[in-house]
Amino acid sequence: MAKNTPTAPSFDEYYRQFYRDRWESLKSALLEERRPVAYEEGLLRPYHLDEASIVAARALGTREGDRVLDLCAAPGGKTLVLATSLKGSGSLTANDRSSARRARLRDVVNDHLSEKDRANITITSHDASKWSLYERDAYDRILLDAPCSSERHVLSDEKALRNWSPSRPRRLAVNQFAMLASALEAVVAGGLILYSTCSINPLENEEVIAKLEKRRAGRFEEVVLDEGERRSFGSIILPDASEGKGPLYMCLIRRLG
Repeated sequence: MAKNTPTAPSFDEYYRQFYRDRWESLKSALLEERRPVAYEEGLLRPYHLDEASIVAARALGTREGDRVLDLCAAPGGKTLVLATSLKGSGSLTANDRSSARRARLRDVVNDHLSEKDRANITITSHDASKWSLYERDAYDRILLDAPCSSERHVLSDEKALRNWSPSRPRRLAVNQFAMLASALEAVVAGGLILYSTCSINPLENEEVIAKLEKRRAGRFEEVVLDEGERRSFGSIILPDASEGKGPLYMCLIRRLG
């Protein structure tokens, strides 16, 4: 007699285990239409993006003269925030492995930044998870806005929801950790890394930082941010509690040695 094979949990069942009674209100907020805001500080024209993304990019604390790396930069909203913080000084490397996304990134940079602000920007196409094989101790600030489950998109796209499975966040978390571990080698001692995702999944958020702490013990410390809802590491901005902003997870860490 054949054994019954356990079925994978549905999307709702999977995320309800994390958010319990809150799941229905959070899901409703995720399904609401996005309300982007105009970022225009230092730009030739406004760029519209989620307000939580501005918060995350600013949390990196980029200063004039910094050497900055945006590891997964497309479509470019956070890149603009970083660039305007530099005010034409230092350097900004904006990286994205996808040629299509990189083309969009280049258009965003060219359309919104002055010639002076573009002069210190280099757009690259490398694998973020292998960055430290080629550059180490090279940047003062690194933004890693890692590719993630993007549940807000999944919920609003029937095909994406139909194709979703619990294996997806597990696969993404492996790559996210590889990118973060690489970033830790690419930043200078005392430098900062802002790890962020638009996922609501702890596996892709605080558990990535927890894994780094376990495997790179003593190599970094968290810099606690006063934004969003606190997690075991970092914090998260969720749309049901922030007037539609997010979701956006972020954790700021400082390399110690």
